[in-house]
Amino acid sequence: MIVIDDPHDERVAAFRLNERGLSNRPQRRDDGGGGLFMAEGDLVVERALAAGCRAVMALVDPLRPPPVVTELEPVCPVYAGGEAVRAAITKLGMPYAVVALFERPARLAARELTAQSQRLVIVEAVDNPVNIGSIARNALALGWDGLALDGTSADPLSRRSLRVSMGHALTLPHARTADLTGLVRDLADDGFVVCALTPSPTATPLDAMQPANRVALLVGSERAGLTAGALAAASHRVFIPMHTGVDSLNVAAATAIACWHLRPR
Repeated sequence: MIVIDDPHDERVAAFRLNERGLSNRPQRRDDGGGGLFMAEGDLVVERALAAGCRAVMALVDPLRPPPVVTELEPVCPVYAGGEAVRAAITKLGMPYAVVALFERPARLAARELTAQSQRLVIVEAVDNPVNIGSIARNALALGWDGLALDGTSADPLSRRSLRVSMGHALTLPHARTADLTGLVRDLADDGFVVCALTPSPTATPLDAMQPANRVALLVGSERAGLTAGALAAASHRVFIPMHTGVDSLNVAAATAIACWHLRPR
């Protein structure tokens, strides 16, 4: 471990980058990869390594380095600093015992993802990384194959998404699409049953839907809901019945319920 005592040490300058700086935002829209992502905590770091991601550098607690450091030391520089130093660098009030920067991996194109999937979650305009991380974790836990996002949705590899997903967003394949409505229409043409979640009581109750061989679940922004084009392209408009006075659930909670009901059997 390389001990540092100055939070402004240029060797760890990359840890001070915000999400835009880490992801190299124009590259984030490129399926070829580019930029970095930050894994926070030993569990997320372990899952990033297990997913085959390449570590660039790590920052650890010199007094209580977690066991994953033994996997990091052969592949990247490992810097060690006290709690105050690490808090100043990462801007976390309670810094993790390990954070690591990884190269952002290439991802599948949207059509490649749909070609290899039987169960797919499609997300439109969900810009909260906490929700995206929760959706990724829920989908993977319930046997779904992938996550497709439009250009306005949050990044599954952002710091908060990875924390909330406990690193599982690195395991669930994801893709971006510039034409979400076209993707939904193509899936329906390819034989997917595309269920668009909506709070509209005129939609079909979720528990009336029967699981099919190939299913896509379409979810949108909690405030605005799905666009008219996305709703029109779906095979079914589906709602989760609510008790009086509550019209909808958080998008991650609603996705979990729908993924469970429509899970592979």
